[in-house]
Amino acid sequence: MDTIIFDVDDTLYDQAQSFHKTVRKLFQEPLSDEEIDQIYKASRKYSEILFDQSEAGEISQFKWQTGRIIAAFKDFNITIDTEKAAIFHETYVAEQKNITLFPEVEELLNALYKKGKQLGILTNGEEKHQAMKIKQLGLSRWIPAEKTFISGTIGHAKPKREVFDFIEEKMELDQTKTVYVGDNFEKDIIGAKQAGWQAVWMNHRKKDLPANATYKPDKEVHSAKELLDLFVKKLRPLC
Repeated sequence: MDTIIFDVDDTLYDQAQSFHKTVRKLFQEPLSDEEIDQIYKASRKYSEILFDQSEAGEISQFKWQTGRIIAAFKDFNITIDTEKAAIFHETYVAEQKNITLFPEVEELLNALYKKGKQLGILTNGEEKHQAMKIKQLGLSRWIPAEKTFISGTIGHAKPKREVFDFIEEKMELDQTKTVYVGDNFEKDIIGAKQAGWQAVWMNHRKKDLPANATYKPDKEVHSAKELLDLFVKKLRPLC
């Protein structure tokens, strides 16, 4: 592969950590780590659904940000109103200012950079918020601004073919020599595969492959260490 493009959230860092810290700050309920993990997973499910509605102009960004929290906690018989959901979102964003890369991801980026691979970022989300996370993670050490793409800036979001075509043109990619790495099967894997790219599923949440999936990842890994091994140690032909 000549080019490796990465998703950001829950691919390069553990997004659940910020969620856990936010829950501990705002809720008095004696929730276990496992219970918070389940609420986090529910919030991601609802976030994807509401994000698509927000992108389509069907709901406001505020409704997306608060609705995913309200719906996730409701699944676990915890009722919160819009005001508390807004506070949750604000606290969650503040906690994300402290995110750090998986150590193995930092090692991977160093290795790929030294090999002279073209690296890029493609992430869904609002421009300012995603840019903040990219800056906090220090991704400019390996990936310049002109190869960093945020759906809120482009005007198209994964898994739409348009966003992948846009990046192909901007980075002058050979799609047969390009691999995309992401955690979300529907947005990342399907999006990349239908664009003709190879796709690596960073499935560290160990989700099941959707039944009757039209596309499948070229490779699936379950940790940042496995991702590092895939590119640097075990699958040299991929690079």
